[in-house]
Amino acid sequence: MSVQSAAAADRVDPFEQVKRMGRGVNIIGYDPIWQDFSKARFKEKHFKIIRGGGFNTVRINLHAFSHMDTTADHRLSDSFLSTLDWAVKKATEAGLMVILDEHNFIEIAKDPAGGVPKLLAFWKQIAPRYRDAPSNVIYEILNEPNGGLTPAIWNQVLHEAMRIIRETNPERTVVIGPGFWNTIDHLEELSPPEGDRNLVVTVHYYLPMEFTHQGAPWSPGTVNLSGVTWGTETERRKVEEDFGRCQKWSKAHDRPILLGEFGAYDKGPMDSRARYTSHVARTAEALGWAWTYWQFDSDFIVYDIDNDRWVEPIRRALVP
Repeated sequence: MSVQSAAAADRVDPFEQVKRMGRGVNIIGYDPIWQDFSKARFKEKHFKIIRGGGFNTVRINLHAFSHMDTTADHRLSDSFLSTLDWAVKKATEAGLMVILDEHNFIEIAKDPAGGVPKLLAFWKQIAPRYRDAPSNVIYEILNEPNGGLTPAIWNQVLHEAMRIIRETNPERTVVIGPGFWNTIDHLEELSPPEGDRNLVVTVHYYLPMEFTHQGAPWSPGTVNLSGVTWGTETERRKVEEDFGRCQKWSKAHDRPILLGEFGAYDKGPMDSRARYTSHVARTAEALGWAWTYWQFDSDFIVYDIDNDRWVEPIRRALVP
C-alpha cells in the first residue's frame, strides 16, 4: 500500500477529526468497479468533482465478503485490494478524508456465526495494510449491525475488532455505531471500549421511512407509497428532537458524532427531498457533527454519472 505519510502515527483528537470530516458522501458500494475495474462507473475524476463540489470526505462502502476465498483465513482477492488501494490513494490525493466502511451488514445479520469470522478476518488484513496511511484515513468496523447481530453480541464483536485494529493502528481513528441499524434509539446499548477515546460514534437517520423510502423496491412497507411530502413544522421539530437526544448521549459520554447516512429515495417529490436533506444536514452541523450523505451514485443520488452533472437540488441542499 503506497498511501503513506510521516504523520501516519500521529493521533488526532476525534472531535478534531469530526471537524475535518465535515461534509461527506458515500461512494462506490454498488459500482461494477469491484467486479471489473475497466467497467467502473466511478472514475478518478469524480474524487476531484466531489472535492470541488464542497465535500470533505468519502465513505467507501466495502462489500468485502464476496471477494474472500474459502480458506479459514478468508483471504481478500488481489483485485479487490488493488481497487481499494487505488480508491484510497486517489481520494487522499484529491484532499478528501476517507472512511473505510465494511458494509456486509445483511450477511452478518442473517448468519452471525458465519459472518463475524469474515468481519474479523477483514480487519486482520485491512488494518495492517493501511497502518502507514495518514490520519485522514479512518476505519469503520461495520455498517448497521442488526438482526442476529444483536446489540449485546455486537458489543462483544466490536471489542474484538478494536483489539485487532489496535495491534497495528494504535492511533487510528475508528468509527463505531449502535446496534439495530445504527439508530439513535439504541445508543444507550452501545458499549465502546471505555479506555479508547480515539473513537467516533456514528448514527444513521432515515425517518420518517414513509417519506424517505417511498417507492423503494427493497422496503415492503413503503414500496407502494408515492407523493408523500415533507416539511411541516412538526416534521422539522422531530428531526431536531431526535438529534437532540443523540447530542445528549454524545455529551454524557464525551464521544463525537458522525451522521453516517441520511437521505430520501429518488422517487419522492424533489422539493420535499431537498427540504428534508437540507434540514437534516443543517441540524447535524449546528450540533457540531460530521455527515456523509447516502449516496453519490446508484440511488438517492447527488451526482448523475450518466449525464456527468450534479443533481443540483440535492447538492445545493447539502452544500448551500
